[in-house]
Amino acid sequence: MYYITCTLIVQYKFLKSLQIFKVASFKDFYNSISWDILLTLVYSNWYNTLAENGGILMQELFNDYIQDMETYIMFRIKETVAKLTPELTAKNRAPISLSMGAPTQAPPQGVIKALQKALEEKGIHTYSTSKGEKYFREACAERMKKRFGVDINPDTEIYSLIGSKEGLANFIRILINPTTNKKEKEIIMVPDPGYASYKEMVKVSGGKAYSIPLRAEDNYMPDMEKVFEKLIANGNNPKKVKALLINYPNNPLGATATLEYLKSVVEFCKKHHILLISDAAYTDMYFKPELKPASIFQVDEAKDIAVEFFSFSKPYAMTGWRLGWICGNAEAVKMFGKLKSSLDSGLFKALQKAGAEILNSEEGDKYIEQSNLMFRKNQTLFVKGLKELGWKNFNVPDATFYLWIPIPPRYKSAVEFSDDLLKTSGIVVVPGDGFGEYGKGFVRISIVCPEEQINEVFKRMKEDGFTFE
Repeated sequence: MYYITCTLIVQYKFLKSLQIFKVASFKDFYNSISWDILLTLVYSNWYNTLAENGGILMQELFNDYIQDMETYIMFRIKETVAKLTPELTAKNRAPISLSMGAPTQAPPQGVIKALQKALEEKGIHTYSTSKGEKYFREACAERMKKRFGVDINPDTEIYSLIGSKEGLANFIRILINPTTNKKEKEIIMVPDPGYASYKEMVKVSGGKAYSIPLRAEDNYMPDMEKVFEKLIANGNNPKKVKALLINYPNNPLGATATLEYLKSVVEFCKKHHILLISDAAYTDMYFKPELKPASIFQVDEAKDIAVEFFSFSKPYAMTGWRLGWICGNAEAVKMFGKLKSSLDSGLFKALQKAGAEILNSEEGDKYIEQSNLMFRKNQTLFVKGLKELGWKNFNVPDATFYLWIPIPPRYKSAVEFSDDLLKTSGIVVVPGDGFGEYGKGFVRISIVCPEEQINEVFKRMKEDGFTFE
């Protein structure tokens, strides 16, 4: 009876606050409630209190950074598409994904065969090390020499990664001294538009991500001294800036940087004693041999202040294998290794064996060449189709498998346009807002799908009235 009375008091106060019951006192409220309603209130209060308070209590166990973190935009898009798929399929508009930031073809046959062979080797199924097997690190060093002409010490300047995304997130962790005090947060400068996870990686590490605007008028190569001046003018403490993160070729823009520009970035970082982080995931995805994207280490003395991240995912379509490496400044790699040694036991050795074999093989180079020809062909088809629908002024990049296009002027936002395109035509694109403040008004298109799907995309857009004007 005591619990029932307490429950009624809580319910009375709540309902009175909402002005649902206009009764003068708790006694009047009690006398107006029948026993069936009373039992319903008691049960619902007990159940909801248990569920809601349990949820609140559980949530409070987790740190402020993770509670403030956004779920990765691609996961949110996948969830939405999955819910709409039955309805879209029923009206002959089954989803076609132009949102996937990954190649869809099979990896090279050689790497699959190398993996199968490695699985039979003695000792292959035991622990590796977080640093990576010597043969893997030596293969990475050989690749750096062969592709970029730079010397990297496999013993002190290379560390294996469970994919470059994991590596970037953990590297940012070792830079930031976390705090919830906004004025005291340490800063990492990140490209905007840029890979959606950069800002969240900084945020969950307890730092602040400061946007570097990438604009067409600068050829997507901003003057870093001007950016730094604005950072200070906006009230940020320059001594709190720990690192500059660059990504060329860029996701989502496809933009590339000249070697001269990379030299200016290295000079900027040296001048301001800032660590330079280069995300080089797309350096093997280019359409003109004379415009091969460069490594930051092609700049003299870059190793003094820089690290660079590489991945097998994009050049070899090995996204699910989670293979990559960090290389560069020996002290930075060593500090990174201290963290990694306590977090994981390294990559499965069979994956390292297969990766090391494909990395410097003739088959691997031919595979990259053929993939780039395919992506260039797809790009041509997309550009032609978009121009026929009225899109005229947009950048056609020389690298990656992305197009960055403006939304039609009749739409208020990229989210509105993306939603309409999905719900009407079943075409999945990524709103530019997901890549940062400077992505508003644009969408990212991935050009990795087969030619027949590309043709279907433009057939639907024409039938459903999706023109630029």
